[in-house]
Amino acid sequence: MIPPSCRRTVDALPSAVAEGADAVVDLGPWRPRAAVRHFVPALSVLGASAFAFRFELAVKSTAGWSPWIATTTVGPADFFPYPPVDGIESQIDVWTSRAAVGEIKLRVRVRSGDAAALFGRPWLVTLSVSDGSDVGRMAPAPEGSARLSVPALSQMEADPALASRICSPTSVAMVLGYLGVGVTPERLAADVFHPALDICGVWPAAVSAAARRGIPGYLLRFPDWTAAAWCLDHGLPIIASVRYEAGELTGAAIVATTGHLVVLTGYDGDDVLANDPAAATAGTVPRRYRRRELERVWLDRAGVGYVFFKAPSGSAPPRPGTRPRED
Repeated sequence: MIPPSCRRTVDALPSAVAEGADAVVDLGPWRPRAAVRHFVPALSVLGASAFAFRFELAVKSTAGWSPWIATTTVGPADFFPYPPVDGIESQIDVWTSRAAVGEIKLRVRVRSGDAAALFGRPWLVTLSVSDGSDVGRMAPAPEGSARLSVPALSQMEADPALASRICSPTSVAMVLGYLGVGVTPERLAADVFHPALDICGVWPAAVSAAARRGIPGYLLRFPDWTAAAWCLDHGLPIIASVRYEAGELTGAAIVATTGHLVVLTGYDGDDVLANDPAAATAGTVPRRYRRRELERVWLDRAGVGYVFFKAPSGSAPPRPGTRPRED
């Protein structure tokens, strides 16, 4: 389910360790193929009830391992804070390092009614890392085309109090619908809303909310269009994080944005097919964007995408028509 150019081996499942009310899983250390500066984590726990979690990162330099530095917390928990680490910045759901690093450790901290039992369910942790060197590299257009039948939903048809704030829940609802799980953008918005930040767009919160409905996923810093085309060729829509000024994305549903999400549903030569949730109506959600423009406003500026897929056989997600309790 991961593009070949981005894959690494899958590690054996480590055991969760109790730390007071929390369960902690330590992962790594890992050595990326090249020294890296950008780190994007994600967590899927299939069919779990609501729980709180955060990620913690440590990197190794010539001076040794850094202290742990955490992302923001997703869910209702007040985890103890870590002091800032010079040279590494936590930006809600990602980290960036001023200096490139060659070795990484990741920790996942969770809290729920029975935190240790949470890791008895099927689960997946991913960490996508990048050195930024692939930004701006244009790949040749793949031959032929790909077209995925992702249902179209408009965030602008939701409650006016929510409409301008739910591009992420609306995009996730479209992809879940494509994968056979029906859920409204409003329901997902309630699940992923972060009260302290007053936003519905924390990336790992969206991945976790899909997993609660039996759909695993991950976040990926896409290096180039070849990796994106591989996903589309294999039936995997991509929820792409874009940012652009007026005139940079011809035919866009909104003129300019400092941060927006669209669903990439296919390609046709030099054009990219997309469902843009900011369109005024569901009927106008499907769009056709110029690939070179889409690469600039996506791959050159963040390159992050959500990818969701059907749970592998034997992972025992909730049966169709059922859902975990959310109280």
